[in-house]
Amino acid sequence: MEKNKLELRTKEVQDIIYTYAPAEEGFQKTIFTAMNYSFQAGGKRLRPLLMQETYRLFGGTGKVVEPFMAAIEMIHTYSLIHDDLPALDNDEYRRGRKTSHVVFGEAMAILAGDALLNYAFETACKAFELEPGDQTVARAFTILAKKAGVNGMIGGQVVDVEMTGKQMSGDQLHFVYENKTGALIEASMMIGAVLAGATEDELKQVEMIASDIGLAFQIQDDLLDILGDSAVLGKPVCSDEENGKVTYVTVHGLEESKKDVAEISRRAVTRLDQLPYKNEFLDELILELVNRKK
Repeated sequence: MEKNKLELRTKEVQDIIYTYAPAEEGFQKTIFTAMNYSFQAGGKRLRPLLMQETYRLFGGTGKVVEPFMAAIEMIHTYSLIHDDLPALDNDEYRRGRKTSHVVFGEAMAILAGDALLNYAFETACKAFELEPGDQTVARAFTILAKKAGVNGMIGGQVVDVEMTGKQMSGDQLHFVYENKTGALIEASMMIGAVLAGATEDELKQVEMIASDIGLAFQIQDDLLDILGDSAVLGKPVCSDEENGKVTYVTVHGLEESKKDVAEISRRAVTRLDQLPYKNEFLDELILELVNRKK
């Protein structure tokens, strides 16, 4: 994919989601500042980008998707803030700068994560104002809530935390990846599809595509933790090993992991191509994940 094309699309998405950032004012100004510090720290903006492009794939043209784009990134950002805390990964750098708890203190970082999660749903509610009476908005809201919760991202986080430093089975590892990483990617693409009027069969197909994307993305993340450059990544390498975490690479080895991430990505594109709609950029974006360096 042309670098400029991806940068332009990412900036377009970023400009949209930043319009939903809270104003830094009032007696509770500190929490807004802490929220925005992490929310506006840059990054790939993969989830809102996937949501927008899936919305376009199914013919969506309105603005109803935009509050959900911001909401999914807020939820992703809160999860990163909490991931970096001393009680979990204890990371000092994220996206090339100090993590929230280092800058604002542990207590305020916890509150910033809590606030972003709550504010995400407050933001998603704006879609009801844009499309009053539209049942697809309620369906999208349900997907967002479920995929971010105990039967989604949080469920994956729980098993990941409990099994740190322990022998993890292949089924447990798949559960962690399917939920901790995959759930929000599934939510992103499913919400885009639902809001654009996808059928139930098409929605199931999108969920499988997104599941593959999430798995490939996480395996590549594991590879980069070993092979990546911390200056490029914007965070320390080998942190998984230092924290005693079992990863796809520790279970399957480097070479098989590299092979699997390419195969899973291709499978996602093949499934995408079986849909009766086309979005060339979305195809390119999925394949870009396997070659990313950060």
